[in-house]
Amino acid sequence: MRVRAYGDRAVLVELATTQEAVDWAAGLETLLGSAAGAGGAEQLEQVVPAARSVLVVARDGVPVVEVRRLLDRVEPRPAAASDEGDVLEVPTVYDGEDLADVASLTGLTEEQVVAAHTGQTWRVAFAGFAPGFGYLLGEDDRLHVPRRDEPRTRVPEGSVGLAGAYSGVYPTASPGGWQLLGRTDLVLWDVDRDPPALLRPGVRVRFVDVGGAAGGGGA
Repeated sequence: MRVRAYGDRAVLVELATTQEAVDWAAGLETLLGSAAGAGGAEQLEQVVPAARSVLVVARDGVPVVEVRRLLDRVEPRPAAASDEGDVLEVPTVYDGEDLADVASLTGLTEEQVVAAHTGQTWRVAFAGFAPGFGYLLGEDDRLHVPRRDEPRTRVPEGSVGLAGAYSGVYPTASPGGWQLLGRTDLVLWDVDRDPPALLRPGVRVRFVDVGGAAGGGGA
């Protein structure tokens, strides 16, 4: 782990992997919620996880040195393995254009791809790319596949896909290079909702097969 200065109000904590970043951010959250971290939450304005880093921004008037002292006490926590509580269910029709390609890349049948995708709990590691887009880490590395060689100029809203170690759902229509498994009618991004994004860092997700060409309605 490396902590770098990031302007006059923030530090950037760099980690080796996305999972390390997720665990470190969970450790910070735990510290802030504990007696040992009392008052720490008031020192921070924003915590922004990314693929291999966490940006920690101090509130106006809080010296960055105080933030560094707080961060020195963070103990990474295996969040995905220990968290309990609500899980966001994403009803999905598994009829994506790349389902057969994903099956070929993974050595699984299409039905096994669907079973693997629905049979694990995903966790939003970080957000980016577009408003409401969350990068989800899972528990089953059999579904790690590369992006498409040629990105599409338009991916429909609600498309469910894979890329690298991540799964994701396109909150709006946009260009994209993920391997498409299916689609959902769930509205991921709504500016009139509080909060607008359903897929926020830390949210746990389970995809539910609601029928379609590949899964046939079973999980």
